[in-house]
Amino acid sequence: MNYPEEMCAPMRSELVSAGFIELKTPESVSDLLNKKTGTALVMVNSVCGCAAGNARPAVIMATNFDKQVDTFATVFAGQDIGATAKAREFMLPFPPSSPSIAVFKEGKLVHFIERHHIEGRAAEMIADNLKDCFDKIC
Repeated sequence: MNYPEEMCAPMRSELVSAGFIELKTPESVSDLLNKKTGTALVMVNSVCGCAAGNARPAVIMATNFDKQVDTFATVFAGQDIGATAKAREFMLPFPPSSPSIAVFKEGKLVHFIERHHIEGRAAEMIADNLKDCFDKIC
């Protein structure tokens, strides 16, 4: 079941206005994550409170780090069904998690933050986790 677009539009625009590209189709996910060069962060966006209060603010903070990935992208769980399923294939062996944050380098998953690492953690703590990752791979 898809969430209504009018409910998700503000959650989408929060990331798009920060420079994220939306991956709305399985093909767009494959085009980005099959690249064997560069780095990318993909956030599985969600309507839940921990996405709003913790995950989205954290990834937006990450767009301002001195070292950062080449591409910031997002799929929306519960709305971009095919794109989210395709992104999750690239996130294996981790189980589906919404929200979640994945970092890829040269087409390989190198860092993953699951929902249980987002819930109850401040956005700054999650952003620090991403900063450490970026410092190592970028």
